[in-house]
Amino acid sequence: MLKTSKFKKILIHLVLIIGVIFTVFPFIWMVLTSLKTLSESMAIPPVIFPSSLQWSNFSEALNKIDFVLLYKNTALYAIFTTLGQVVMCTMAGYAFARLDFPFKNFIFVLIMSVLMVPSQIFLVPQFQIMNKLRLLNTITALVLPSMFSAMGTFLMRQFFSQIPVELEEAARIDGSGQFKIFFDICLPIVKPGIVTLIITCLLFTWNNLMWPLIVNTLPAKQTLAVGLANMASTGQYTMNFPVYMASALLSIWPMILLFAIFQKQFIESLAQSGMKG
Repeated sequence: MLKTSKFKKILIHLVLIIGVIFTVFPFIWMVLTSLKTLSESMAIPPVIFPSSLQWSNFSEALNKIDFVLLYKNTALYAIFTTLGQVVMCTMAGYAFARLDFPFKNFIFVLIMSVLMVPSQIFLVPQFQIMNKLRLLNTITALVLPSMFSAMGTFLMRQFFSQIPVELEEAARIDGSGQFKIFFDICLPIVKPGIVTLIITCLLFTWNNLMWPLIVNTLPAKQTLAVGLANMASTGQYTMNFPVYMASALLSIWPMILLFAIFQKQFIESLAQSGMKG
């Protein structure tokens, strides 16, 4: 029995190690490619390690793309979208978890049904709405359609559902109203869920390509993802892979730093979200 248990542990760790290798390898390859010469990046058989580190690829990437402008647009898009989702999803999640109102379950099922529909279906009506509101090529057009999330609402509902009813009853006995219970009692308890919502929303908006590409066509209003896509499409015959990989690294480092700082809270909150329905 002891040998069987030890063998299972070894097998599990082996599978996890293989999974980590497959997950991390593309990122490692991107870093290595960003430091190669163009000939090394296109060599067959592939050259794994560069003969000398080509740091000039990063300076060339900075000259090809206006990173300051793209960082500003992407940061505004990500921050305002995240703030909107935190406000909307926490309030909606609290309402569905703790309040009683007519057709509550039916409305919640309708909201969850959005998750079953491909997001691309909403692109045309959203574009038409932004066009009629004359908001095209603005940060507002990027933010407005993304301020509510069905997944975020579900996540926050899961966290609010875990709060004991006795806490609310005790607060009501002390004379607390609904808003005081929400802000002073419930919100501090669901802090891990809010952290998860913030991180997931920031990651999605920072890397989102489809909607910014459609709604903002002016270069001055584009985001990092669109800037990288435009850079990839400008090569007439071949792409300069080292410079492109350097540009990609320059665009994702804020999200890597964010996840590195809050990875513990993110993993813990995701584990807690599935404890109770």
